[in-house]
Amino acid sequence: MTHRFFVPPERIRGRLVEFDQAQAHQLRDVLRLKAGDVVVVFDNSGWEFDVLLEGIDREGATGRVERRRLVETEPKVKVTIFQALLKGNRFDWLLQKATEVGAVGFVPMVTARCVAEPPDPSARGKFERWRRIVIEAAEQSRRGKVPKIHEPVSFEEACRSVQELAFIPYEGSGVQPLRAALAEATGPAAGLRRPYSVALFIGPEGGFTPEEVELARRQNIVPVSLGPRILRAETAALVALTIVLAHFGDLD
Repeated sequence: MTHRFFVPPERIRGRLVEFDQAQAHQLRDVLRLKAGDVVVVFDNSGWEFDVLLEGIDREGATGRVERRRLVETEPKVKVTIFQALLKGNRFDWLLQKATEVGAVGFVPMVTARCVAEPPDPSARGKFERWRRIVIEAAEQSRRGKVPKIHEPVSFEEACRSVQELAFIPYEGSGVQPLRAALAEATGPAAGLRRPYSVALFIGPEGGFTPEEVELARRQNIVPVSLGPRILRAETAALVALTIVLAHFGDLD
Protein backbone atom coordinates (compact mmCIF):
# COMPACT_ATOMS: atom_id res chain seq x y z
CA MET A 1 0.00 0.00 0.00
CA THR A 2 1.30 3.45 -0.95
CA HIS A 3 1.01 5.95 1.88
CA ARG A 4 -0.65 9.32 1.23
CA PHE A 5 0.22 12.71 2.72
CA PHE A 6 -1.31 16.15 2.48
CA VAL A 7 1.36 18.80 1.84
CA PRO A 8 0.31 22.47 1.54
CA PRO A 9 1.09 23.94 -1.89
CA GLU A 10 3.61 26.39 -0.43
CA ARG A 11 5.78 23.40 0.55
CA ILE A 12 5.93 22.15 -3.04
CA ARG A 13 8.40 24.13 -5.14
CA GLY A 14 8.70 22.84 -8.67
CA ARG A 15 9.45 19.15 -8.21
CA LEU A 16 10.79 19.55 -4.66
CA VAL A 17 8.44 18.51 -1.82
CA GLU A 18 9.15 19.46 1.79
CA PHE A 19 7.50 17.42 4.56
CA ASP A 20 7.15 18.94 8.02
CA GLN A 21 8.65 17.55 11.23
CA ALA A 22 5.56 15.56 12.22
CA GLN A 23 5.38 13.96 8.77
CA ALA A 24 9.09 13.18 8.90
CA HIS A 25 8.53 11.37 12.21
CA GLN A 26 5.71 9.37 10.68
CA LEU A 27 7.76 8.53 7.59
CA ARG A 28 10.85 7.47 9.46
CA ASP A 29 9.78 6.18 12.88
CA VAL A 30 6.23 4.93 12.28
CA LEU A 31 6.22 3.71 8.69
CA ARG A 32 9.96 2.91 8.62
CA LEU A 33 10.37 4.43 5.17
CA LYS A 34 13.70 5.57 3.83
CA ALA A 35 15.27 7.41 0.91
CA GLY A 36 14.25 5.74 -2.34
CA ASP A 37 10.75 4.82 -1.16
CA VAL A 38 7.73 6.38 -2.88
CA VAL A 39 4.73 8.06 -1.24
CA VAL A 40 1.72 9.88 -2.67
CA VAL A 41 1.22 13.59 -1.95
CA PHE A 42 -1.79 15.81 -2.61
CA ASP A 43 -1.96 19.58 -2.15
CA ASN A 44 -5.62 20.68 -2.52
CA SER A 45 -5.16 21.36 -6.23
CA GLY A 46 -7.10 18.26 -7.27
CA TRP A 47 -3.87 16.57 -8.37
CA GLU A 48 -1.77 13.99 -6.57
CA PHE A 49 1.92 13.25 -6.98
CA ASP A 50 4.15 10.21 -6.71
CA VAL A 51 7.05 11.49 -4.63
CA LEU A 52 10.42 9.75 -4.34
CA LEU A 53 11.82 10.31 -0.85
CA GLU A 54 15.33 11.76 -0.90
CA GLY A 55 16.14 12.65 2.70
CA ILE A 56 14.56 12.01 6.11
CA ASP A 57 15.83 13.27 9.46
CA ARG A 58 14.42 14.54 12.76
CA GLU A 59 13.80 18.03 11.42
CA GLY A 60 11.95 17.15 8.23
CA ALA A 61 11.98 15.22 5.00
CA THR A 62 12.25 16.01 1.32
CA GLY A 63 11.24 14.26 -1.85
CA ARG A 64 11.00 14.80 -5.56
CA VAL A 65 7.89 14.58 -7.75
CA GLU A 66 8.20 11.71 -10.23
CA ARG A 67 4.75 11.92 -11.82
CA ARG A 68 1.35 13.47 -11.23
CA ARG A 69 -2.26 12.53 -11.98
CA LEU A 70 -5.71 14.00 -11.53
CA VAL A 71 -7.59 12.80 -8.44
CA GLU A 72 -10.95 11.42 -9.54
CA THR A 73 -12.45 10.76 -6.10
CA GLU A 74 -13.70 14.28 -5.36
CA PRO A 75 -17.52 14.52 -5.43
CA LYS A 76 -19.26 16.29 -8.28
CA VAL A 77 -21.71 17.90 -5.87
CA LYS A 78 -20.23 20.15 -3.18
CA VAL A 79 -21.89 19.43 0.16
CA THR A 80 -21.23 21.67 3.16
CA ILE A 81 -22.46 20.50 6.56
CA PHE A 82 -23.71 23.22 8.90
CA GLN A 83 -23.48 21.28 12.13
CA ALA A 84 -24.64 22.41 15.57
CA LEU A 85 -21.85 21.91 18.10
CA LEU A 86 -21.96 18.53 19.81
CA LYS A 87 -20.71 17.48 23.22
CA GLY A 88 -17.81 15.11 23.84
CA ASN A 89 -16.01 13.72 20.81
CA ARG A 90 -19.10 13.44 18.62
CA PHE A 91 -18.14 16.45 16.52
CA ASP A 92 -14.67 14.95 15.99
CA TRP A 93 -16.24 11.67 14.86
CA LEU A 94 -18.55 13.51 12.46
CA LEU A 95 -15.66 15.43 10.90
CA GLN A 96 -13.76 12.22 10.28
CA LYS A 97 -16.61 10.18 8.83
CA ALA A 98 -18.18 12.95 6.74
CA THR A 99 -14.77 13.70 5.23
CA GLU A 100 -14.42 10.05 4.28
CA VAL A 101 -17.88 10.02 2.70
CA GLY A 102 -17.37 13.23 0.72
CA ALA A 103 -18.28 16.50 2.48
CA VAL A 104 -16.32 19.52 1.22
CA GLY A 105 -16.79 21.82 4.21
CA PHE A 106 -18.04 22.18 7.77
CA VAL A 107 -19.59 25.17 9.52
CA PRO A 108 -19.97 24.72 13.30
CA MET A 109 -23.13 26.43 14.60
CA VAL A 110 -24.41 27.57 17.97
CA THR A 111 -28.12 26.82 18.21
CA ALA A 112 -30.78 27.21 20.90
CA ARG A 113 -30.41 23.67 22.27
CA CYS A 114 -26.64 23.32 22.00
CA VAL A 115 -25.06 21.74 25.07
CA ALA A 116 -21.47 22.14 23.87
CA GLU A 117 -19.83 25.55 24.16
CA PRO A 118 -18.13 27.13 21.12
CA PRO A 119 -14.33 27.04 21.33
CA ASP A 120 -12.54 30.15 22.56
CA PRO A 121 -11.29 31.98 19.42
CA SER A 122 -8.06 32.81 21.24
CA ALA A 123 -7.36 29.13 21.95
CA ARG A 124 -6.57 27.42 18.66
CA GLY A 125 -6.06 23.95 20.09
CA LYS A 126 -9.53 22.64 19.20
CA PHE A 127 -9.40 24.08 15.67
CA GLU A 128 -5.99 22.53 15.13
CA ARG A 129 -7.32 19.15 16.30
CA TRP A 130 -10.30 19.46 13.95
CA ARG A 131 -7.93 20.32 11.12
CA ARG A 132 -5.74 17.28 11.83
CA ILE A 133 -8.82 15.05 11.87
CA VAL A 134 -10.01 16.11 8.41
CA ILE A 135 -6.48 15.96 6.96
CA GLU A 136 -5.95 12.41 8.21
CA ALA A 137 -9.41 11.37 6.98
CA ALA A 138 -8.74 12.92 3.55
CA GLU A 139 -5.41 11.11 3.34
CA GLN A 140 -6.96 7.78 4.28
CA SER A 141 -9.97 8.05 1.95
CA ARG A 142 -7.97 9.13 -1.12
CA ARG A 143 -9.53 12.56 -1.29
CA GLY A 144 -7.96 15.15 -3.55
CA LYS A 145 -8.83 18.09 -1.33
CA VAL A 146 -9.07 18.65 2.42
CA PRO A 147 -12.50 19.92 3.54
CA LYS A 148 -12.55 23.44 4.96
CA ILE A 149 -13.57 24.03 8.58
CA HIS A 150 -15.09 27.46 9.13
CA GLU A 151 -15.25 29.48 12.32
CA PRO A 152 -18.34 28.81 14.49
CA VAL A 153 -21.32 31.05 13.81
CA SER A 154 -24.78 31.53 15.25
CA PHE A 155 -27.70 29.72 13.66
CA GLU A 156 -29.05 33.04 12.39
CA GLU A 157 -25.72 33.92 10.76
CA ALA A 158 -25.52 30.48 9.18
CA CYS A 159 -28.99 30.81 7.66
CA ARG A 160 -28.22 34.24 6.23
CA SER A 161 -24.96 33.04 4.69
CA VAL A 162 -26.46 30.27 2.57
CA GLN A 163 -26.82 30.90 -1.15
CA GLU A 164 -26.90 27.33 -2.43
CA LEU A 165 -29.58 24.66 -2.32
CA ALA A 166 -30.15 23.97 1.41
CA PHE A 167 -32.05 21.47 3.54
CA ILE A 168 -32.71 21.15 7.25
CA PRO A 169 -33.67 17.66 8.52
CA TYR A 170 -36.44 17.99 11.09
CA GLU A 171 -38.56 15.45 12.93
CA GLY A 172 -41.73 17.53 12.75
CA SER A 173 -44.81 16.47 10.81
CA GLY A 174 -45.69 17.56 7.30
CA VAL A 175 -42.18 17.60 5.79
CA GLN A 176 -41.21 15.63 2.71
CA PRO A 177 -38.37 13.11 2.58
CA LEU A 178 -34.97 14.47 1.60
CA ARG A 179 -34.89 12.24 -1.48
CA ALA A 180 -38.17 13.70 -2.75
CA ALA A 181 -37.06 17.26 -1.99
CA LEU A 182 -33.82 16.70 -3.91
CA ALA A 183 -35.68 15.29 -6.91
CA GLU A 184 -38.02 18.28 -6.93
CA ALA A 185 -35.24 20.86 -6.49
CA THR A 186 -32.93 19.43 -9.16
CA GLY A 187 -35.49 18.36 -11.75
CA PRO A 188 -35.80 20.02 -15.18
CA ALA A 189 -38.43 22.45 -13.93
CA ALA A 190 -36.13 23.83 -11.20
CA GLY A 191 -33.71 25.41 -13.68
CA LEU A 192 -30.65 24.92 -11.45
CA ARG A 193 -27.28 24.87 -13.16
CA ARG A 194 -24.63 22.23 -12.56
CA PRO A 195 -22.39 21.68 -10.70
CA TYR A 196 -24.62 21.74 -7.68
CA SER A 197 -23.74 22.96 -4.20
CA VAL A 198 -25.83 21.74 -1.27
CA ALA A 199 -25.94 22.88 2.36
CA LEU A 200 -27.17 20.54 5.09
CA PHE A 201 -28.25 21.99 8.44
CA ILE A 202 -27.94 19.44 11.25
CA GLY A 203 -29.13 20.13 14.77
CA PRO A 204 -27.64 19.39 18.20
CA GLU A 205 -28.52 16.53 20.54
CA GLY A 206 -31.91 18.09 21.33
CA GLY A 207 -32.72 19.02 17.74
CA PHE A 208 -33.83 22.35 16.32
CA THR A 209 -36.60 24.41 17.88
CA PRO A 210 -39.73 25.10 15.82
CA GLU A 211 -38.68 28.75 15.75
CA GLU A 212 -35.32 27.85 14.22
CA VAL A 213 -36.97 25.71 11.56
CA GLU A 214 -39.31 28.57 10.71
CA LEU A 215 -36.35 30.97 10.47
CA ALA A 216 -34.61 28.54 8.14
CA ARG A 217 -37.73 28.19 6.03
CA ARG A 218 -37.88 31.97 5.58
CA GLN A 219 -34.31 31.82 4.24
CA ASN A 220 -35.38 29.20 1.63
CA ILE A 221 -33.82 26.32 3.59
CA VAL A 222 -36.15 23.39 3.03
CA PRO A 223 -37.26 21.27 6.02
CA VAL A 224 -37.01 17.56 5.19
CA SER A 225 -37.35 14.14 6.79
CA LEU A 226 -34.67 11.46 7.05
CA GLY A 227 -37.17 8.70 7.73
CA PRO A 228 -39.40 7.46 10.56
CA ARG A 229 -36.65 6.85 13.13
CA ILE A 230 -35.03 9.42 15.42
CA LEU A 231 -31.31 9.65 14.67
CA ARG A 232 -28.43 10.96 16.72
CA ALA A 233 -27.12 14.27 15.40
CA GLU A 234 -23.91 12.79 14.00
CA THR A 235 -25.84 9.91 12.41
CA ALA A 236 -28.31 12.33 10.83
CA ALA A 237 -25.43 14.26 9.23
CA LEU A 238 -24.00 11.12 7.63
CA VAL A 239 -27.40 9.84 6.47
CA ALA A 240 -28.26 13.20 4.88
CA LEU A 241 -24.83 13.48 3.25
CA THR A 242 -25.12 9.95 1.85
CA ILE A 243 -28.60 10.61 0.44
CA VAL A 244 -27.39 13.76 -1.33
CA LEU A 245 -24.29 12.14 -2.80
CA ALA A 246 -26.26 9.07 -3.90
CA HIS A 247 -28.86 11.29 -5.58
CA PHE A 248 -26.15 12.86 -7.75
CA GLY A 249 -24.46 9.54 -8.51
CA ASP A 250 -21.39 10.20 -6.40
CA LEU A 251 -21.55 6.83 -4.66
CA ASP A 252 -21.91 4.74 -7.83
